[in-house]
Amino acid sequence: MTPSVLRNPVRARSTGILAAAAAVVMGLAGCTSTQTDDDSSLLETLQEQGSVTVGFAGEAPYSFMQDGELTGATVALHREIFGNLGIDTVEGVNADFGALIPGLQANRFDVVSAGMSILPERCEQAAFSEPEFNYTTALMVAEGNPMNLTDMQSVLDSGARLATMTGAIESDYAAELGIDNTQVATPQDGMDAVTSGRADVFALTAISLNWMANNNPDAPVEVTESFVAEIDGVPQVGAGGTVFRTDDQELLDAYNEELAKITSDEEKYLEIVGEFGFTAEELPDPSLTTAELCAGE
Repeated sequence: MTPSVLRNPVRARSTGILAAAAAVVMGLAGCTSTQTDDDSSLLETLQEQGSVTVGFAGEAPYSFMQDGELTGATVALHREIFGNLGIDTVEGVNADFGALIPGLQANRFDVVSAGMSILPERCEQAAFSEPEFNYTTALMVAEGNPMNLTDMQSVLDSGARLATMTGAIESDYAAELGIDNTQVATPQDGMDAVTSGRADVFALTAISLNWMANNNPDAPVEVTESFVAEIDGVPQVGAGGTVFRTDDQELLDAYNEELAKITSDEEKYLEIVGEFGFTAEELPDPSLTTAELCAGE
């Protein structure tokens, strides 16, 4: 069941992380995104060349490399949507999660394909599609869950050593709750922190943690039941979308038009993303809009 839309959501503390990442990205040589001339929009240029370059962070099952191929639920959505727009090829550039928006701003890629949470601070730096996924959080712990952790509050109360992913919403939850945490670059790093004993718990979206556990059956970990985090008693209902530069409005509008055809049709939605572990529970709540999420309502 989809939780009700939150009011006064957590104000994610991503600005400092993004600014630091921007300095790194700007120092990288060259850029790989599509270059447009003065007379063409990005949409027109992508249609002419037949390909789009997406930035991704290697977080399964959203967007990741498998056997040398770019895959994942967001990639599947992009192949469907961009294909319908006459852009048949989706290529990828890998980056740390916290460097994705700075990389987009630095023209390393055309859009961000990571199922990124739509947050007010991020909306100040980039434009988001309408929601593509609803989110819940879960915890990856050692087998047997020896500290009996169930949610973020239990992590705080127990004094458990927490790992979160840099730039991810769970890092912001930890900051708001006053939980000291070690930030890692990738989901694999988070699982490794738990299996090595460097952390007691790794917090991330439930869909990501369950995918990791299912695809690493020999790892001595388990994943808790998913939950909606609460800050000061307010449920933090989250949703993710594709990220665009703010001046690529024509491309964003065309993308949203095609996206709506998918998210309004549960069967079609699951046909595209179901193979990656997504269910009707992740289908976006039609009453939850990007404008509301960006406004923090």
